[in-house]
Amino acid sequence: MFIDEAIITVKAGKGGDGAATFRREKYVQFGGPDGGDGGNGGSIVFVADNNINTLVDFRYKRAFVAESGTNGAKKRMHGKTGADLIIRVPVGTMVRDFESGALLLDLNENGEERVLFCGGKGGGGNIHFKNAVRRAPKMAGKGRKGKELRVRLELKLLADVALVGYPSVGKSSFINKVSAAKSKVANYHFTTLAPKLGVVRVGDNRSFLMADIPGLIEGAHEGVGLGDKFLKHIERCKMIYHVVDVSGMEGRTPEEDFGKINNELEKFSKRLAGKKQIVLANKMDLLYDMESYENFKIHMAAKGIEVFPISVILNDGLKEVVNKTWSLLEEIPREDLEEETDVLDILKAIEDEKPDWHVEIDEEGTFVVTGKIVENVLNTYVFNDDEAIVSFVHVLKNLGLENQLIKAGIEEWDTVRIENVEFDYIV
Repeated sequence: MFIDEAIITVKAGKGGDGAATFRREKYVQFGGPDGGDGGNGGSIVFVADNNINTLVDFRYKRAFVAESGTNGAKKRMHGKTGADLIIRVPVGTMVRDFESGALLLDLNENGEERVLFCGGKGGGGNIHFKNAVRRAPKMAGKGRKGKELRVRLELKLLADVALVGYPSVGKSSFINKVSAAKSKVANYHFTTLAPKLGVVRVGDNRSFLMADIPGLIEGAHEGVGLGDKFLKHIERCKMIYHVVDVSGMEGRTPEEDFGKINNELEKFSKRLAGKKQIVLANKMDLLYDMESYENFKIHMAAKGIEVFPISVILNDGLKEVVNKTWSLLEEIPREDLEEETDVLDILKAIEDEKPDWHVEIDEEGTFVVTGKIVENVLNTYVFNDDEAIVSFVHVLKNLGLENQLIKAGIEEWDTVRIENVEFDYIV
């Protein structure tokens, strides 16, 4: 089964909370705070693995969460750091933000390891909150939440050479002959239903990778036929073999085939249409009129494109094509398709969409307060007793909470709820 796209949700591990503990030992009257820091959460890491060929593993599992860090403890003991979550994907996988489509990671090399985002930072223990005024702090730092994002995985094959052409022109037979690929071959259209890769050996320690995609027909860029689903796979190739049937047995001329297929390539991607092409004039063994081939060769020469006469059935001309290809590939660099976007910019844009304050009145008349500022404070401190909760409310008041409540129409003795904390409003 060939799966070339998948949508998953990834979430880094949450940082552990800091501890708000105090030293209690015999004969030590004033031990002071001794809460340890929480451990950092695990990161989301993608690794390119050439032992994986499709994204089928992501068809059934859609949520990936890294391990959270553990909380700090007394005696200044640090919490354990959460394990990173390693997500293995095929070489050639692109990780995109689902909403914007921005490219976040482009994994091109086997063993390439990329961190999408790090886990949440562990919160500081109460030893960090001690100062000249607050000698016995009963609050500690809260572990940061792990970042979460919905992403789309796209697999694009990293072949050096791509085979394009109409169905049944001999692409699958060609890749079977020059490589160890085992593409299905039959005398009907659309025999190839998914891309096939083959390694072509040129000599000792010399080889290149070839991709055979389903045949293209007119209208492919709009979804006609099968090839449009796989054109994206050949955007990364260095050059293109354009296979045409010079025998005319299908009722088409090679000039017509070449023109229509290139028109589809250009409509799909100008970058793809601009790649180096050589034409393989296949089925020369079935050609009775050599004049038609010579005219086609002249037609291609006018476009600056070289034509190689071949017969896959008779194994004629294949070695010359392979040798020529190797010399061309050494001169053609693999181009980058697009620049990566910093995932932190995506996450910041999502965060900026949230309002600073949001106040609504529920069915019981309680003023429920949420918003970015509230979340930031809740994600910063651990409030584990009444004294700490009072500090929490004062922090929010200094950040503008009271003004927001007045705008919402609050009156004295109305109830306010923030997260799981409720209190009465007193002027």
